[in-house]
Amino acid sequence: MADWKDNRTTRQGFGTSPGFTGASVPRTGEVFDAGLRRHMLSIYNYMSSGVLLTGIVAMLTANSGLAYAFAGGPLMWLVMLSPLAIVLAMSFGANKFSRPTLQAMYWGFAFLMGLSLSTIFLVYTGASIAVTFFATSAAFAGLSLWGYTTKKDLSGWGSFLIMGVVGLIVASVINMFVQSPAFMYAVSFIGVLIFAGLTAYDTQRLKAQYLQLRGTEFAGKAIILGALSLYLDFINMFLFLLRFMGASRE
Repeated sequence: MADWKDNRTTRQGFGTSPGFTGASVPRTGEVFDAGLRRHMLSIYNYMSSGVLLTGIVAMLTANSGLAYAFAGGPLMWLVMLSPLAIVLAMSFGANKFSRPTLQAMYWGFAFLMGLSLSTIFLVYTGASIAVTFFATSAAFAGLSLWGYTTKKDLSGWGSFLIMGVVGLIVASVINMFVQSPAFMYAVSFIGVLIFAGLTAYDTQRLKAQYLQLRGTEFAGKAIILGALSLYLDFINMFLFLLRFMGASRE
């Protein structure tokens, strides 16, 4: 990693004109842009690979019939709560874990999410799940691109969006007892908006984070944690959209 405080990249050489850096010595801004692109590309690669692993595991589990064992049985709670436990461990123990450990936890999380999401194939048709997945992918790509390129400061959205997520969790728990379809659709609509906002916010946050972490030991871990954040944004937006776009098997 380059020494960003080293003035040797800006020092004039013999026979050069002011402002000329030479073909073999890129400007600091160009080096930063290249490093940022590599950093963000690594995050997107991890995120997309995790989503792909989850989708493959979900389809294979559903086709094998194992999804019925998770639906309503005691294994359901283990499969549902295990990914949450991994997310909490990765979030609060990132400083303690090595990068290979975080990588293993991330892939384990994506695998367990596949087992958990296999039950959606018991509720919705495969065609409607596929359509919703591609719609979510298009929306995610557009929102993330906007978050990456916009000059608007989205940092003020953070606390509002996190409060919204907490509200969604509370509302979802309430609806488990109320069982109101209208309330469910209202929660789903708000959920789509919140995770759409989080997609743009997290993208800009991860972009800004690179400036603080470049050249540090934690930079490699930040790639995995960043992929986890975007993965959660994608999956939650997909699940909320599925309530609108999913066609029931009944």
